[in-house]
Amino acid sequence: MAVKVRREHLDRIIAQARAEAPNECCGMLAGRGEVVEEVFPGRNKDQSPRTYLMDPEDQLRAFRAIDERGWDLVGIYHSHPQTEAVPSRTDRERALDQSGTPLFPETRYVIVSLRDAAQPQVRAFRIADGRFTEEDVVVL
Repeated sequence: MAVKVRREHLDRIIAQARAEAPNECCGMLAGRGEVVEEVFPGRNKDQSPRTYLMDPEDQLRAFRAIDERGWDLVGIYHSHPQTEAVPSRTDRERALDQSGTPLFPETRYVIVSLRDAAQPQVRAFRIADGRFTEEDVVVL
Protein backbone atom coordinates (compact mmCIF):
# COMPACT_ATOMS: atom_id res chain seq x y z
CA MET A 1 0.00 0.00 0.00
CA ALA A 2 1.02 3.60 -0.53
CA VAL A 3 -0.18 7.14 -0.11
CA LYS A 4 0.02 9.11 -3.34
CA VAL A 5 0.53 12.86 -3.11
CA ARG A 6 1.25 15.56 -5.68
CA ARG A 7 4.51 17.47 -5.37
CA GLU A 8 2.67 20.76 -4.74
CA HIS A 9 0.75 19.21 -1.83
CA LEU A 10 3.92 17.79 -0.33
CA ASP A 11 5.64 21.16 -0.74
CA ARG A 12 2.75 22.85 1.13
CA ILE A 13 3.04 20.41 4.02
CA ILE A 14 6.81 20.85 4.26
CA ALA A 15 6.43 24.65 4.09
CA GLN A 16 3.90 24.51 6.93
CA ALA A 17 6.27 22.33 8.99
CA ARG A 18 9.10 24.81 8.47
CA ALA A 19 6.90 27.82 9.22
CA GLU A 20 5.60 26.35 12.48
CA ALA A 21 8.94 25.03 13.75
CA PRO A 22 10.10 24.66 16.43
CA ASN A 23 6.55 23.43 17.15
CA GLU A 24 4.92 20.52 15.39
CA CYS A 25 2.48 21.32 12.60
CA CYS A 26 -0.58 19.24 11.75
CA GLY A 27 -3.35 18.80 9.24
CA MET A 28 -5.47 16.39 7.24
CA LEU A 29 -5.19 14.86 3.77
CA ALA A 30 -8.33 14.21 1.75
CA GLY A 31 -8.96 12.41 -1.50
CA ARG A 32 -10.03 9.09 -2.95
CA GLY A 33 -8.55 5.81 -1.79
CA GLU A 34 -4.83 6.37 -1.46
CA VAL A 35 -4.62 9.50 -3.65
CA VAL A 36 -4.48 12.89 -1.94
CA GLU A 37 -6.64 15.53 -3.63
CA GLU A 38 -6.42 18.28 -1.00
CA VAL A 39 -4.41 19.33 2.05
CA PHE A 40 -6.21 20.86 5.04
CA PRO A 41 -3.66 22.55 7.32
CA GLY A 42 -4.62 22.76 10.96
CA ARG A 43 -3.58 24.76 13.97
CA ASN A 44 -1.70 22.83 16.64
CA LYS A 45 -3.60 23.55 19.88
CA ASP A 46 -0.72 22.04 21.87
CA GLN A 47 1.74 24.59 20.44
CA SER A 48 4.49 22.11 21.30
CA PRO A 49 7.69 20.82 19.66
CA ARG A 50 6.80 17.29 20.84
CA THR A 51 3.03 16.88 20.45
CA TYR A 52 0.13 18.06 18.34
CA LEU A 53 -3.60 18.35 18.74
CA MET A 54 -5.40 19.69 15.69
CA ASP A 55 -7.81 22.51 16.49
CA PRO A 56 -11.36 21.05 16.54
CA GLU A 57 -12.66 23.92 14.36
CA ASP A 58 -10.06 23.08 11.71
CA GLN A 59 -11.00 19.40 11.92
CA LEU A 60 -14.68 20.21 11.50
CA ARG A 61 -13.99 22.45 8.50
CA ALA A 62 -11.93 19.67 6.88
CA PHE A 63 -14.51 16.95 7.58
CA ARG A 64 -17.30 19.10 6.13
CA ALA A 65 -15.31 19.68 2.92
CA ILE A 66 -14.49 15.96 2.72
CA ASP A 67 -18.17 15.03 3.10
CA GLU A 68 -19.32 17.67 0.58
CA ARG A 69 -16.89 16.39 -2.06
CA GLY A 70 -17.47 12.70 -1.39
CA TRP A 71 -13.80 12.20 -0.47
CA ASP A 72 -12.12 9.99 2.10
CA LEU A 73 -9.82 10.97 4.93
CA VAL A 74 -6.61 9.70 3.30
CA GLY A 75 -4.26 10.84 6.04
CA ILE A 76 -3.45 12.85 9.11
CA TYR A 77 -0.10 14.58 8.99
CA HIS A 78 2.19 16.25 11.46
CA SER A 79 5.83 17.20 11.77
CA HIS A 80 8.72 16.20 13.98
CA PRO A 81 10.93 19.30 14.06
CA GLN A 82 13.91 17.62 15.74
CA THR A 83 13.38 13.86 15.49
CA GLU A 84 12.96 11.13 12.90
CA ALA A 85 9.78 10.61 10.91
CA VAL A 86 8.57 7.69 13.03
CA PRO A 87 5.55 7.60 15.33
CA SER A 88 6.45 8.69 18.84
CA ARG A 89 4.97 7.08 21.93
CA THR A 90 2.51 10.00 22.17
CA ASP A 91 1.60 9.64 18.47
CA ARG A 92 0.86 5.96 19.06
CA GLU A 93 -1.20 6.61 22.18
CA ARG A 94 -3.28 9.38 20.60
CA ALA A 95 -4.06 7.30 17.49
CA LEU A 96 -5.90 4.71 19.60
CA ASP A 97 -9.01 4.92 21.75
CA GLN A 98 -9.07 3.69 25.36
CA SER A 99 -9.64 0.08 24.25
CA GLY A 100 -6.65 0.19 21.87
CA THR A 101 -8.76 0.45 18.72
CA PRO A 102 -7.50 2.83 16.02
CA LEU A 103 -9.54 6.05 15.88
CA PHE A 104 -9.14 6.19 12.08
CA PRO A 105 -8.30 2.61 10.97
CA GLU A 106 -8.16 3.31 7.21
CA THR A 107 -6.13 6.48 7.57
CA ARG A 108 -2.42 6.94 7.07
CA TYR A 109 -0.35 8.89 9.55
CA VAL A 110 2.12 10.99 7.58
CA ILE A 111 5.11 12.40 9.46
CA VAL A 112 7.50 15.06 8.17
CA SER A 113 10.88 15.17 9.89
CA LEU A 114 12.87 18.39 9.81
CA ARG A 115 15.81 16.79 11.60
CA ASP A 116 17.82 17.51 8.44
CA ALA A 117 16.19 20.81 7.46
CA ALA A 118 17.80 20.79 4.02
CA GLN A 119 16.28 17.38 3.20
CA PRO A 120 13.00 16.81 5.05
CA GLN A 121 12.03 13.17 5.43
CA VAL A 122 8.40 12.16 4.80
CA ARG A 123 7.09 8.77 5.86
CA ALA A 124 3.62 7.24 6.13
CA PHE A 125 2.23 4.67 8.53
CA ARG A 126 -1.01 2.79 8.99
CA ILE A 127 -2.23 1.11 12.17
CA ALA A 128 -2.93 -2.60 11.85
CA ASP A 129 -3.45 -4.92 14.81
CA GLY A 130 -2.30 -2.17 17.16
CA ARG A 131 1.01 -1.72 15.32
CA PHE A 132 2.17 1.01 12.99
CA THR A 133 3.17 -0.42 9.61
CA GLU A 134 5.08 1.75 7.17
CA GLU A 135 3.66 2.45 3.73
CA ASP A 136 5.31 4.07 0.73
CA VAL A 137 4.88 7.76 -0.03
CA VAL A 138 4.60 8.15 -3.81
CA VAL A 139 5.06 11.66 -5.17
CA LEU A 140 2.98 12.30 -8.30
